[in-house]
Amino acid sequence: MAQNPPHADPHHDHTACIRSAMDSAERLCRERGVRLTPLRKRVLKQIWQSHEAVKAYELIHQLSSDDHTVKPPTVYRALEFLLAQGLVHRIESLNGYVGCIQPEQTHDTLLLICRQCGVVTELADAGVTEALRQKASAQGFALDQPIVEGRGLCRQCARRQGDEDDGAAAG
Repeated sequence: MAQNPPHADPHHDHTACIRSAMDSAERLCRERGVRLTPLRKRVLKQIWQSHEAVKAYELIHQLSSDDHTVKPPTVYRALEFLLAQGLVHRIESLNGYVGCIQPEQTHDTLLLICRQCGVVTELADAGVTEALRQKASAQGFALDQPIVEGRGLCRQCARRQGDEDDGAAAG
């Protein structure tokens, strides 16, 4: 059973989060007339086990068992399908994948990556990507895939660091 990551909001029900993501994926694939095969489901569920970036080779290791090794091309094909359906995002800077929280609609995404705990927060913000498109256009650059990633501290890690800094200052 999925547990909340140690850095997660204590009110976050991660089991419900995974169930909702899987239900949405199955519904969307059915509506689109594409197959969410058992392997694709397993890959997607593994990605949703945490809100951190998962690399392809981690998925291969996690999906393989003592008597069956999942081959890299198989996982990469599943990842390509999940990307094409908008069910996951590729985090370019980490060469990893994270589940998409809004797979029902095409959207520009801002990914905030905590440098301390690794949690990835997805924000849909058309304003940021529109500004990027305008800047690119002004340079004569035709931007087709805006990828915006920010690195810093999530709320929980920033709070924890603030508590540690307060303790060090008092001592």
